[in-house]
Amino acid sequence: MKKQPLRLAMLGTIGAVAMTALGVLPAAAQAPAAGGASILDAIKARGTLVCGVNTGLAGFAQPDSQGVWRGFDVEYCRAIAAAIFNDANKVRYVPTTAQSRFTALQSGEIDLLARNTTWTLSRDTSLGLDFTGVNFYDGQGFMVKTSTGVKTAKELEGATICVQPGTTTEQNLTDWARANNVRFTPVVIERLEELVSAYAAGRCDAYTTDVSGLAATRSSQPTPAEHTILPDVISKEPLGPLVRHGDQRFADLLRWTHFALVAAEELGITQANVAQMAANDARPEVQRMLGKNGGLGQMLGVPNEWVVNVLRATGNYGEIFARHLQPIGIQRGPNALWTTPGGQQYAMPFR
Repeated sequence: MKKQPLRLAMLGTIGAVAMTALGVLPAAAQAPAAGGASILDAIKARGTLVCGVNTGLAGFAQPDSQGVWRGFDVEYCRAIAAAIFNDANKVRYVPTTAQSRFTALQSGEIDLLARNTTWTLSRDTSLGLDFTGVNFYDGQGFMVKTSTGVKTAKELEGATICVQPGTTTEQNLTDWARANNVRFTPVVIERLEELVSAYAAGRCDAYTTDVSGLAATRSSQPTPAEHTILPDVISKEPLGPLVRHGDQRFADLLRWTHFALVAAEELGITQANVAQMAANDARPEVQRMLGKNGGLGQMLGVPNEWVVNVLRATGNYGEIFARHLQPIGIQRGPNALWTTPGGQQYAMPFR
């Protein structure tokens, strides 16, 4: 592509951009759990879980034509509601942008954040928040119009590239371009819908974000074949839900709900057979996980049959993945079970 000067002014002050991309907010914006109160008890008293999700990303979190939120991240919110209330519908969804998501959680506007968020050291230590696991292993990539003929990211010399501010994506793009001596002009737009529209309208030559996000965007275009996701993956992006510091039991509930979804797939427990497995399976770990003995639910502040309630509502990890992500072209890859070559999804033991 034709070389163009890099207009850094579009990114604003470099130092501020780098800090925002890493997710580091001023100390004044950081807040612990309100008054040290139990988040789980507050949720139970309210009767509804408040979950921060994306403003609309196919496969992950998006309202359907009836206004019902659906997607991979949405299922995690539903799973937690099922664990607490035995009712996966007791969730209120709050759409959050890349820049507003952390403040919404820190301030107590939401109980948990399930929004394609990368686990990094700075976010884990500087925000007053806790990551509770990795429910999706991802990496950053690039998408271009197929008509450009671009085959690799290094051919983007001099290109304009659409990117969201307040994301690890922004910092990764700058780091990658510097390391590979690739000049580019960033087009920085906060709202995802506006960013995708800008890319589709040709305001930028390429769009960069997590590969899963690219696949979601590609699937929602009128003619997906007109868009190509380049083979280059320039980062590691382990995504997972977050909660506020200060309530370890609530964090444990999220962590072990994820493990339950993964373990259920490994053990052959599905949405269709969970009741039968709970009643008849003689394997000790299955008996403990499904609440037949061991009292594991009580340790988390929920009923001992919480995993049964979760699986009835959502199915196991593989079922959730197949329902929401495979239809938009995302394959299991590293998100396959650890028993599959290349798979990294691994549940801690239920004992």
